[in-house]
Amino acid sequence: MSLPAELLYGRSHEWIRVEGDAVVIGITNYAQDQLGEVVYVELPEVGTGVATGEELGTLESVKAVSEFLAPVGGEVIGVNERLEDEPNLVNEDPYGAGWLVKISGSAEGEDFLDAEAYQQFLEQESG
Repeated sequence: MSLPAELLYGRSHEWIRVEGDAVVIGITNYAQDQLGEVVYVELPEVGTGVATGEELGTLESVKAVSEFLAPVGGEVIGVNERLEDEPNLVNEDPYGAGWLVKISGSAEGEDFLDAEAYQQFLEQESG
């Protein structure tokens, strides 16, 4: 499984991409694979404030309903509206078109892994 090197990864299987003063958030390929086919995505309202570790929304799959957490705190400044009609984008392109939300904030000081360290984390977790 290839992991985009430009992203940072959380131990709860979210990824982030820093874009200036914003952080784009999604779930990893591993997370979407564990969920199975995503059939519904519930996202927060733009303008919602969140703290690190708070629930941002839910992903409903044919297997289960799973919440996803904010890997950084800040204000929601964008949501992926395509997921309303195409929730399967989370499965098909988790690092691209399947992104979930954008938050104004910074990843500084947070405990993220680079692609190599996340791959090692996955190997240890499944080992």
